[in-house]
Amino acid sequence: MSTASIRFLMCPPTYYDVDYVINPWMEGNVHKSSRDRAVEQWQKLFHVMKEHAVVDLVEPQLGVPDMVFTANAGLVLENTVVLSRFYHKERQGEEPFFQQWFEQNGFTVHTLPKDLPFEGAGDALLDREGRWLWAGYGFRSELDSHPYLAKWLDIEVLSLRLMDERFYHLDTCFCPLANGYLLYYPPAFDSYSNRLIEMRVPEHKRIAVDEPDAVNFACNAVNIDRVIIMNKASDDLKQRLEQVGFRIVETPLTEFLKAGGAAKCLTLRVTESVQPLHHAAATIESRTIQLQGHLLDSGLISRALDLVSEGGGSFQVLNFHLGEQKQSTSSAEIRVTAPSHDVMEKIMSQLIDLGAVAPPQEVCDNPLETVTQDGVAPDDFYVTTIYPTEVRVNCEWVRVQNQRMDGAIVVSQTPEGVVAECKLLRDLRQGDRVVVGVEGIRTVRKTESREVRTANDKEFSFMGSGVSSERRVELVVEQIAWELRQIRDRGGKMVVVAGPVVIHTGGAEHLSRLIREGYVQALLGGNAIAVHDIEQALMGTSLGVDMQRGVSVRGGHRHHLKAINTIRRSADSGNATYPNRWRSNAGLPDALRLPSRLPSLFAAPPTSISQSQLLVSAAGPFGPTGHIFDGRHRRPGASNDVSLLPTQVESPKTAHRRNMQNVDQCGFFGFVSGKGGIGSGFHFQHIQRLPR
Repeated sequence: MSTASIRFLMCPPTYYDVDYVINPWMEGNVHKSSRDRAVEQWQKLFHVMKEHAVVDLVEPQLGVPDMVFTANAGLVLENTVVLSRFYHKERQGEEPFFQQWFEQNGFTVHTLPKDLPFEGAGDALLDREGRWLWAGYGFRSELDSHPYLAKWLDIEVLSLRLMDERFYHLDTCFCPLANGYLLYYPPAFDSYSNRLIEMRVPEHKRIAVDEPDAVNFACNAVNIDRVIIMNKASDDLKQRLEQVGFRIVETPLTEFLKAGGAAKCLTLRVTESVQPLHHAAATIESRTIQLQGHLLDSGLISRALDLVSEGGGSFQVLNFHLGEQKQSTSSAEIRVTAPSHDVMEKIMSQLIDLGAVAPPQEVCDNPLETVTQDGVAPDDFYVTTIYPTEVRVNCEWVRVQNQRMDGAIVVSQTPEGVVAECKLLRDLRQGDRVVVGVEGIRTVRKTESREVRTANDKEFSFMGSGVSSERRVELVVEQIAWELRQIRDRGGKMVVVAGPVVIHTGGAEHLSRLIREGYVQALLGGNAIAVHDIEQALMGTSLGVDMQRGVSVRGGHRHHLKAINTIRRSADSGNATYPNRWRSNAGLPDALRLPSRLPSLFAAPPTSISQSQLLVSAAGPFGPTGHIFDGRHRRPGASNDVSLLPTQVESPKTAHRRNMQNVDQCGFFGFVSGKGGIGSGFHFQHIQRLPR
């Protein structure tokens, strides 16, 4: 499309001001914008735009100061427009004026249901090649609006969840560019959305900005062919964009930043063509659930709705019946929407833990899958909780026997009828039929008092609590560091016994560095450190706590079991190479036949391991035996691998005793354990000299 045929819609800032606060940028800026400076900056942007495209104007209106941000008027594709439904009442007055302009200019106008927020091209951006539509949700637009966009515009919609309230619209942190490039700020999105972006946009075409550029609204830019018009960009960002063929035009828009907008917000492209790869496609999934009990005084309804939102979905309360007396129960019917089937399954598994069930007319039997390897569950197996559980089999609810946490549900047919029971992963046998997914499952929970609920509100609450200490911990660490340097410098050897606190406190990378730099020649650990190191490598959590943000993840208490099942499957299948989610190379015992790539903690190069032993005692979920890694015995051709000693398999007690005999040959011993770490790095709780 030639630049002469490209048209934009703008609105003069005649009545522009910061009159209210509906986003973080407006806080502290009410009536502090200079009208004269705003007009001057808008005029400069207007003239820059006219150099590259045709600009139409819509008449400004008194009482709607944000009408200047025309990107939020609606979403245009060819001759069709989906009119915005503003989330905040302060902007809802703009809707009839924009609708009038679109209708007068020959567009077919679609309007969403009145209570379904959607804020136009602020939250919906076309891939510049016209292949699909990126649609944001989380602050201003609802996920439920996306199926309407797919239907009315006949295009594939990719839903992205916004997480940072500073970037309340998609166009504040995300800018598709010509030739398939993308300018964006990854921390503004959740992990699912970032994975979706990475799947659709090749790495060499993703241009991620740093926070200083993001808060200057570098992503809130207008792209016309190879020209990018924006408020401001750092020298580094300009250089990166110029290297791939773009020309940057900066025009200051500081007065509009006070209201949370810049170049893209002030313009709406009204000539958009499309060459969709998929027509009218949206991966969005919706389900209806019912909740019953003391929903208000127990906080159950609030927890359920928060769970949906925090899990990446949206909700609509279809019906709510409030009990009239204190002893009366309430009931609610809620429609839950998620951007994909996987996200929906995660949300539903957590809602089931709260006692949610599908409406009677929608209840179906549990899907069952057959175990094909002893000790390994199907991928999507349902992870049990401590709460009494019932499963739907042959259109009847069956109570699960031997209820326990972190198990799988096995369904079998007996002469007495259908039996459902919890089994540990290690107890699964080929032929067992295991419940998968979240269909046809319900938990039976007693209504909690407010006091009990407050006390039990967080999973693994000790992981989310702060750490206080009355000791000068840094002095102890400094002394240990001095000891480490002294022993290394005189050629001594050191062994570390590590517990899962190393992973929980983010110390894995620090311990890895000590190993790589030759400070540590041996590592002793039980199953917990291995499980949680693998968990953080696969899922970014340790004991369900996000390692980047330091907050509990909903449903994260299941992550370690999923990690264990993944390893057991790989072990039993004899898989020699695991995907690149593993951070570094090291061998795993042939007796377990685990993947040959380990996460960060076991990342020691040959130079630091080959002169001594790397000892790991593994038991628990990995099996009933202990195993020893030894750097002196390497697999043929595997220069970075640490392989299993060619000895018989020992019991954990025997392995531990032999490990300690090997430790006796080292000059230093640091013991790491307990739940209370320093918070950065790991915590040596005991130091002792050992005979050499």
